[in-house]
Amino acid sequence: MPRILGVDIPKEKRIEIALTYLYGVGRFLSNKILNDAGIDPNKRAKDLSEEEISRITAAIQQGGYKLEGDLRREISQNIKRLIDIGSWRGLRHKKGLPVRGQRTRTNARTRKGPRKGGMAIIIKKEESKKSSAAAASKGQVKK
Repeated sequence: MPRILGVDIPKEKRIEIALTYLYGVGRFLSNKILNDAGIDPNKRAKDLSEEEISRITAAIQQGGYKLEGDLRREISQNIKRLIDIGSWRGLRHKKGLPVRGQRTRTNARTRKGPRKGGMAIIIKKEESKKSSAAAASKGQVKK
């Protein structure tokens, strides 16, 4: 597997698609990088030579793109800043709720996590056991 910026990219895919495995690289940026490096986007990643891989890496570094660790760090710092200043978005991040105004009454399971078990069901079962035990002690159980 070829390595670019410390990430293994899949060797069976076209290089245009394989570059999108880098965090922060989409199809548009992938094509832009390949044009700068002068490499055919339809070429498979396994067919790249060491010289072509180094040209891709050089094109990424000269382009001044924020990718991988730098981009992840910047995003986490932005979220931390919102939490520190106590903004609405920061509070939503802190509580693990949707940040951009989505409804939470029915959906939002991705942010809120799996549904919690209902306590009402457990209480009803306990009440029914108590009432059947009380009825059995009085001799009122129907058979």
